[in-house]
Amino acid sequence: MSFNLNKIVRSSIKGLKPYSSARDEFTGKADVYLDANENPFGNGLNRYPDPYQKALKKEISKIKNIHEDSIILGNGSDEVIDLLFRAFCEPGKDEVIILPPTYGMYQVCADVNNVKTKKVPLTSDFEVDELSLLETVDEKSKIIWFCSPNNPTGNTMDPAVIKNILNCFEGIVVIDEAYIDFSDSQSWIDFLEFHPNLFIIQTLSKAWGLAGIRLGMGFGSKEIISVLNKIKPPYNVNSLTQEKAIEAIGYLDEKNETIDAILAEKVKLREKLNQIDGVQKIYQSDANFLLVKIDNATNIYNKLVEQSIIVRNRSNVKLCENCLRITVGKPAENDKLINAIKEITK
Repeated sequence: MSFNLNKIVRSSIKGLKPYSSARDEFTGKADVYLDANENPFGNGLNRYPDPYQKALKKEISKIKNIHEDSIILGNGSDEVIDLLFRAFCEPGKDEVIILPPTYGMYQVCADVNNVKTKKVPLTSDFEVDELSLLETVDEKSKIIWFCSPNNPTGNTMDPAVIKNILNCFEGIVVIDEAYIDFSDSQSWIDFLEFHPNLFIIQTLSKAWGLAGIRLGMGFGSKEIISVLNKIKPPYNVNSLTQEKAIEAIGYLDEKNETIDAILAEKVKLREKLNQIDGVQKIYQSDANFLLVKIDNATNIYNKLVEQSIIVRNRSNVKLCENCLRITVGKPAENDKLINAIKEITK
């Protein structure tokens, strides 16, 4: 496979002159700023944020062992997902491939950008159907979306299959690693230098416990990042988010302790769920949630809602019939859930 980025960038993007902000034109330090029509009366937030988040990227590069030029940050991972569609998929012409059941925003972003999706369902054990996937690829296929560990199933996709797709596919292979911190698997970031068509998405929303600040991270070749930087909004990550993220990254040990606590609770939650009548199967999970196949899932979900206990009913998702997706909570929350389900199913 010979990957040529220039062949898959949209023609309108190739010649695009990106918006030039005041902070693009002057990047040093000054005593007086009169260039950006900002309010001069300081309250700590009267200045525009760094459009390229240089200080934050420097800290991320240290913990991810990757060059800052290979990082793009977004207003949550969803913005990074959308940027990939806008950069590489011609509306009404190009196509992407998704592997349901999977994260729903790939389909939403495709619909918003008028890009056709081809669906290659996972197998009954939630593995990639490699042969069907390769047969689905054609000259219109621009991106293949993997979610690993997968949402809503929780399993990690076979790395040998992904590697083969990377070697065969002439478009971009995106691996969404939102839940990678809960997994023992090696991040695909470590393989970026070997695959110019590889792009990885991560987030601070899960393991870092910062869903409220909305910070998504994209990792790819400097060439891919350069294309995305051309089309991203100039100030897409606000000052408060940048400051909070930098602060949080300084507490790496505490973040790892939180992960250990969640994983320990997941083991206990699995054991208790397995003791409940009607539970047919609890699928292997490398994430911070469990997908549970249980009799009368929709009825149980509705009864839980009545008790102000909210899980996700995935029964309407292909291959997830009669399944509830349960996020691992704090011990008291998990116990309340277990007791409620026992009462409902007795």
